[in-house]
This record gives sequence, structure tokens and C-alpha cells, in this order.
Amino acid sequence: MEVTTRLTWNDEIHLRKLLGNVSLSLLYKSSAHGDSIEAMLQRCSHQGCTVTMIYVNCNIIVAFMLGDYSNLYENSAELNDSFWFSVQKKDDTTEIETLLLNIAPQISDKELVGRSLKKDIFLIRLYNNTIYLTEVITKKLKLDFYGFKKYLECEVFRVEGFKDNLDYAKKIMKAGEHRNRLLAEIRDYKPYADLVPEIRILLVGPVGSGKSSFFNSVKSIFHGHVTCQAIVGSDVTSITEQYRIYSVKDGKNGKSLPFKLCDTMGLDETEGVGLCIGDIPHILKGCVPDRYQFNPHKPITPEHSTFITSPSLKDRIHCVAYVLNINSVDNLSSKMLAKFKKVHKEVLSCGIAHVALLTNVNNCSEVLQDNFLNMSRSVTSQSKVTIVNKMLGIPISNILMVGNYASDLELNPMNDILILSALRQMLRAADAFLEDLPFEETGNLSLFSPSHKLLVIF
Repeated sequence: MEVTTRLTWNDEIHLRKLLGNVSLSLLYKSSAHGDSIEAMLQRCSHQGCTVTMIYVNCNIIVAFMLGDYSNLYENSAELNDSFWFSVQKKDDTTEIETLLLNIAPQISDKELVGRSLKKDIFLIRLYNNTIYLTEVITKKLKLDFYGFKKYLECEVFRVEGFKDNLDYAKKIMKAGEHRNRLLAEIRDYKPYADLVPEIRILLVGPVGSGKSSFFNSVKSIFHGHVTCQAIVGSDVTSITEQYRIYSVKDGKNGKSLPFKLCDTMGLDETEGVGLCIGDIPHILKGCVPDRYQFNPHKPITPEHSTFITSPSLKDRIHCVAYVLNINSVDNLSSKMLAKFKKVHKEVLSCGIAHVALLTNVNNCSEVLQDNFLNMSRSVTSQSKVTIVNKMLGIPISNILMVGNYASDLELNPMNDILILSALRQMLRAADAFLEDLPFEETGNLSLFSPSHKLLVIF
């Protein structure tokens, strides 16, 4: 009878990618091969790198070991490379917390009588399906328990093809930690002084530059899997024909996050094709409604039945992202460049924050420094970045790079970091715009915002 893992197909692919595109072979499953140390060691000894997975309710606690499994029984020897995971499922999303420790788990089939447990110990007692974790580990892995806990299943996998990918796997795991910090920061974000309920970010760029794909990529990260709500394509004319104001939920059934991405028809160098430049001022001021059908030949007017005549601050655009394919930045025609400058002139006249978003980055791991906090100097000094800097006068710190999820089937922590970092920079730019607004536009709003209390004296 074939023994299968409790992992879903998607979870197994995610784990394999996290370890550097390795292969996994199931060696041991406690419910199938027996809850004893003898059964485990018989199947797992002398197998090289292994991953031990303990299923506790909706969590999966994982320990990767570079050493040999036979050394674990009644032996607390430290290993050079031990990686710890907590895989937590919530709705349709999967979140992974990682922890790098130089200590292996212990496997025991005996009672712990009078034994002093080590500070960072991870003990698996097979005979009664119990796991022991110290508070130190559980806090770092964001688990809701510590001490002894009954588990549902214990599985051990042989990891093949890992040695050549050790440095890459370490970087991917650290990337996962940074990705989670960015996710938490954006989830906790609130617009400056609560002046608006959510930030509106306008995406503007040539046909096929990746505007719709950027929205799909952001949504994919917060949903935990690649998704494609906005229609994308590679036609010579714009696939997007409507003005769309997209909100993003934190998970399939989660709350809406405090930002909206506004997608436009693509710019075209030919007059009467693509986004009409005359629509830009109305979009920036919040006069254009969601699902407005663009007319390349003429802009929306106040006489249009859906025109928003008195838009409030929350309806306006708070940040503009100029979206450009990094591979075509230096090949923009003079006509396209002229259109970009017309758009930029309108943005500047409204005083709206703006960034540049360079898409189609091939190797996201080379863009970031090792600490993931900044782009590498070799990237920021590239001609593509300096071209955009000179073309639109945008500071290099606001020229952002991403690799959208256009053809990928699974998420990648490196891609996620670039996408989330770009989104965070847009939100920061929008905050600077809100902070710089004159008092006559924000005074009454801030007075009645949820963060302020009104004192009434009779």
C-alpha cells in the first residue's frame, strides 16, 4: 500500500521552493510505519539531509537538518545548519515563519524524569505523539502554545539536491522572514492622520508595461497564491479599456487593506489610440468613476452621466506610479516620451506624489542587498534607472523594481519582497502628499477623523 504525505500538493511545491528547488521523498510517517524510535531510525538513518514535519492542529512545525538522523536519538549534539519553520494556514492562505538555529531536535521514546531540558530544545516523543517546544522557539515561530503538545502526525522526508543550494536556501529563508515583516507593516498601515480611509494609487504606463499585472501580483501575495483578476495581455493595443479602482483583501475572506490600485488604459504613441491625455486631470482629481469606459478620442466631461462633480479628498489620487518595462526604457519613442511628460506635468501641477515602477525584472535576488533593505548599488547605478531619473526627474529612491507574477504558477519570496517594498514606498509617498496638503483641505477632515475626539463645552 502506497504511503502518502499529509501535505497538499501546493504546500509540497512551496516547501520544495523554500529549500532551493529540491526534491522530497517521504521516508517515515508515524501513523503508517509505527510510533517508535526503532521504526523511525530504521527508515531515516543514513539518508543525508532531512526535513521533519510535525502536524499540530492547523500548524505544521518543521525542522530541517543537514546532519544524519541516526545522531538524534538521545543525543543533543548541535548541527551546523538547522532550519526551523512554522507553517500556519488561515483560510486559503499559507504563512511561513522561519527561524535559523544551530540545534537539532531530539527524538525520545523514554519518559523525561528529572531531566533538565535545554533552553532551545525541540523534543519529539514518538510513543505518545507528543512534541515539546520551549517558549523561546514558539514565540519566534509565532505559535500559540509552548511546552508539551499532542501532535496528529510526524513525517520525515529525505531532501535531495540541497548541498549545492545551501546558500541560496538560507537567503530564501531569510527572505521569507523579511517578506513577513513587510506584510505585517502593510497590514498595520494607516494613511496619514486618518485623513482618508485608504490610499489611491494610480498606475500609468504604455500598453503592456505591466500595470494590471502589478495589481494581480499584489493581490496574489495577500491571497497566498497566484491570481489574475485584472485582464492582462500582450496585444499591441491596450487590453484595459475601463478605469478600474481595485481594492485588495487580506486573504480570500479578509478585510480590505487601506489602499486601492487604480488601473488605466495604456498610453499609446499614436494620437487617438490608448488613454486620452485629457482624462488625466479628471482622474487625478477623483472625477472619474470605477468602470468608466475610456474613449481614446475624447476625455470625460462634466456632462457625462457618471462624472463625479464634487469629489472629496478620499476620491482623489494620492500617488501616481509610472509603470515602465525595464527592457524598453531606453527605447521609448519621442512621441511616447512627450505623452509621459504631459502626464507628469499634470501630476506636478496637482502636487501629487509620484514614483516610477520598472517591471519585468528577471532576477529579483540580484536586485536587493543581502539584508533586503535596499537595492544593490550595481542596480541603482544601472543605465535604466538613471534614464528614468533624468527623463522624469524622479529621485532614485522612488524608482522601484519588480518582477510581476505574469507567467509564474507559485509565489516566490524574492519577488514578494520587491513587490511589497514598492507598495510600501508608494504608501510612504502618499503619506508625504497628505501631510503637505494645506490646512483648508485637511483641517475639518482631521478634526472629525476617528483618531481625534471632539470636545464640546456647554
